[in-house]
Amino acid sequence: MRFRLFEDFEVMLTGWRTAMVSFSNKSIVNGFQAFVVCCVLCTVSATYGENWPQWRGVNGDGVSGETELPMRWSSTENIKWRLALPGPGGATPCIWGDQIFVTTVVGDDLVLMSINTEGKELWRRKVSQGDKVVRGDEGNAASPSPCTDGKHVWVFFTNGALACFDFSGKEVWSINVQDRFGKFKIAFGMTSTPILDGDSIFLQLIHGDGNAQTREARVVALDKTTGKTIWETGRPSSARAENEHSYASPTIYRDKERAFLLTHGADYIVAHDLKDGHEIWRCGGLHPPAGYDPTLRFVSSPLAVKGLIVVPSAKAGITLALKPTGQGDITGKQEFVKWQFHITPDVPSPLAVDGIVYLCRQNGNLIALDQESGEQFYEQRTNRDRHRASPVYADGKIYLCGRNGVVSVCKPGKEFELLAQNKLEEPLSASPAVSQGRIYLRTFNALYCIGE
Repeated sequence: MRFRLFEDFEVMLTGWRTAMVSFSNKSIVNGFQAFVVCCVLCTVSATYGENWPQWRGVNGDGVSGETELPMRWSSTENIKWRLALPGPGGATPCIWGDQIFVTTVVGDDLVLMSINTEGKELWRRKVSQGDKVVRGDEGNAASPSPCTDGKHVWVFFTNGALACFDFSGKEVWSINVQDRFGKFKIAFGMTSTPILDGDSIFLQLIHGDGNAQTREARVVALDKTTGKTIWETGRPSSARAENEHSYASPTIYRDKERAFLLTHGADYIVAHDLKDGHEIWRCGGLHPPAGYDPTLRFVSSPLAVKGLIVVPSAKAGITLALKPTGQGDITGKQEFVKWQFHITPDVPSPLAVDGIVYLCRQNGNLIALDQESGEQFYEQRTNRDRHRASPVYADGKIYLCGRNGVVSVCKPGKEFELLAQNKLEEPLSASPAVSQGRIYLRTFNALYCIGE
């Protein structure tokens, strides 16, 4: 239907071109044509809504332009469908058009599933095997989230299996990252989610044996079409013990003047050149100043918005707001710091909406800070339970997912307002995905489609 719409649009445009041939003023014709294209594209966008191509959405910031989303749901209200999954996992689905992609485990097999937006399984493919359950009920090998460009989908598991499939389920290529870039030495599995940007897939493989003198950590860029290595670079640091391990995911910073890859872990956030991976700048000092805690590995990922990078840390650490203009080691250099806040979200990643930065602490408290100054507007309790998922903004609402399946819906702004709390009665650690007027929630047991 989507492709037919564009075919019909081309027919209409051809007709308009013919009708306008009598005009002698070419600029009028071109201007009218541009106006028609803009109107049709806006109509298409309104009709089909946004895709959700990777973990934190279109721009990698957890913000969606979708509207008309439900605020409340229950077993009898606003749940379009529920599809039981064959095994648990913490991966957020990615969505393109009428296909949803989600990773899971089936026994010991690591599996990619394709599900349509009506809740019907289209296909499933075994990618690898060797599931590993970690931290009790916290996670397994299906923790990194898939990503898609509308033609292919890429999937990564904590054992290093990385594969590309087309939308019909045909494998295009597959590798094991450990075979190419070294064996993982990380306590709870390589849960970092790869990100897709242009023709490249970026992975941060931040791990180590606890000895700061050895250099196991790597950052790599792969060709999305072939899986071949574009570049590979080491990621040295002075981190030791468990702090060599990172469970955060990379992100892209981009504005009109610059673009770079951000990797987060091993005591530092580091900016890398997208073309060759060389280090542009790094910033440390993210741990409490009173002694070095060897268990403060990073889990929360950084947030990149225009003119600002919000850098979380771990446990009792800080949140740092950096300017994107750094060069070299900028640790402790105040000219590159916009503000510093004494609390970090620890696990959920930050969110920024309309000039306010939101930190969802793992205990469920929501903090609102001024994006420019770091001034605190509030810290308020939502759902008193572990929060592993990152918050999402859509349709004028912030969605926070607790581990107990309770989704808190908050109104953005300088004053706290809890709009609703919705309970699914199933454990939940995956972040929400929003697409085409619906919210998709992946619990450990099922995939939910929520809509009015």
